[in-house]
Amino acid sequence: MKKASLALALVLGSCGAFAQTNPPPSPVATMFSAEVQWGPQTDASPTFTPDGNTVLFTRRTGTSRQIMISHKQGDTWSQPVVAPFSNVGNSIAPAMAPDGSYLIFASNRPTTAGGKSLDGFFAGKAQPERGGNLWRVDRKGDGWGTPVRLPDIINRSSSTYDMSIAKDGSLYFTQGDAKTGAFRLYESAFRNGSLQAPEPLPFSDGVTEDYDPAVAPDQSFLVFSSERAPTPSGSADLFIVYATANGWSAPVHIGPSGFQAKLSPDLSTLYFDNKPPGIWTIPLRPLLTH
Repeated sequence: MKKASLALALVLGSCGAFAQTNPPPSPVATMFSAEVQWGPQTDASPTFTPDGNTVLFTRRTGTSRQIMISHKQGDTWSQPVVAPFSNVGNSIAPAMAPDGSYLIFASNRPTTAGGKSLDGFFAGKAQPERGGNLWRVDRKGDGWGTPVRLPDIINRSSSTYDMSIAKDGSLYFTQGDAKTGAFRLYESAFRNGSLQAPEPLPFSDGVTEDYDPAVAPDQSFLVFSSERAPTPSGSADLFIVYATANGWSAPVHIGPSGFQAKLSPDLSTLYFDNKPPGIWTIPLRPLLTH
């Protein structure tokens, strides 16, 4: 984990300690305005260009999962279309780099042309054609380049999914623990021009299932989903951790059940997948200023 500046770390450290004994009240979730305009769909994991005017997200239709694109036009959003790079197998959970220059997504597409779709392993059993590796696609003006699979140091498992990108290029993602198979959160630091060997985040033990990290660009906080207490059995709730001078704080329970947390570019809003199906939101800033 990259440390925030000392002043910021001290502030966030105090915030984290306060939150552990005085958790913020559970916020009220509202549906993402675009979802209301698009009509009932099974959508998740929105990520935005830095100006907030283009959104990419996952849409599930039957067994198909594709990344969609929509553009903001005044107060409305255009009807989504399939992203041009979401054309092989299933593609999910896009994550935009903070500067908008590239995007990383998970896909079960073959690792080599003409190969077989990836099988996954989760929920204690093999998942045919439901695997995932991480792929990068660069923005080319108003379009997109050709997806490139991230190196094996990241894609060391065919159950590698939801990710988030820090401003310095460090990558946070979900992957099955090699010993237990439970989903766990990892960080791959970006140094000397390349991603380093992933390390598990210290609060994610590989026993309790943790998913879907959403890290602040400066790595001062991170939101994720977890089955840890006090989450009801069979569900996952949202939690937040804060950067401190001594590393990450203990996880703080935010309240709503949800998966695939994402942050708005201005850090004002937290997006997540909830029931009924669709993209929901809560204000993020109260979680950072309490």
